[in-house]
Amino acid sequence: MARTIWDSTVGKKTVMAVSGVIMLLYLVAHVIGNLKIFFGPEEFNRYGHWLRTVGEPFMHYEWTLWLIRVVLLAAVVAHAVSAYQLSRRDIKARPSKYVHRKPRASYATRTMRWGGIILGLFIVWHVLDLTTGHTHPGGFQEGHPYENVVDTFSTWYGNVVYIVAMLALGLHIRHGFWSAAQSLGVSSRTRDRALKTIANVLALLLTAGFIAVPVGVMTGVVS
Repeated sequence: MARTIWDSTVGKKTVMAVSGVIMLLYLVAHVIGNLKIFFGPEEFNRYGHWLRTVGEPFMHYEWTLWLIRVVLLAAVVAHAVSAYQLSRRDIKARPSKYVHRKPRASYATRTMRWGGIILGLFIVWHVLDLTTGHTHPGGFQEGHPYENVVDTFSTWYGNVVYIVAMLALGLHIRHGFWSAAQSLGVSSRTRDRALKTIANVLALLLTAGFIAVPVGVMTGVVS
C-alpha cells in the first residue's frame, strides 16, 4: 500500500506537503531561537546549550537534538526526492512545448525549482559553517554559537550567501504553503484568500526574522 501511494502523483504531492509542513514548523522555532542573539552572548549561548540538554535526564545529552536532526533530514530528503520525481513526471507528460504560451506564472512559482536547489546547497554550507565548523571563517568555538555567528556575518560572503538563501526561502514558503494546502485538501473557495494571506505573512516574517541577524552584525547591533 505504501509503495502504491508513493508511486502515485497524489501520494508524492502529499509527501511533499507533509514534509514541507514539518520543515516550516522547524523554521518558525528556529527563527525565534535566532532572534535571541539580540539579547546578548550570554543569553544566546545559554540557548545553544539548552538545545543539547532538552529532555534530560530522561534523554541523554544531545539525544533530543539528534532526534530532531534525523526527522529534519528525513523531511528534506523526502521533499527533495518527491519534488524531483514530480518534475520528471511532468516533463515526460509534456515532452514538447505548448503551442500557445501559458499564462505568466508568479515569480515564486517560476523559481521554485531553482530556489529548492539554492536552499539545498545552503543547508550543506550552513551545517559545515555553524555546526561542524569545517568552513567557518576564523576559529570555530565549540559551545559559543554567539561568537561563531558574529564571525560568519563579519565576512561579506557569509552575508551574501545567507541573505540570498533567505530570500529564496521566502519565495519557497510563499508558494509552498499554498501548494501544501491544496495537496492536503485544506484549501477551498472560501478559504483561498485567508490561506494566501497566511502564506504571504509567514514568508515575510520568516525572511525578515532570519535576515535580521546578519543585518544586526553588519550594523554593529550584534557584536
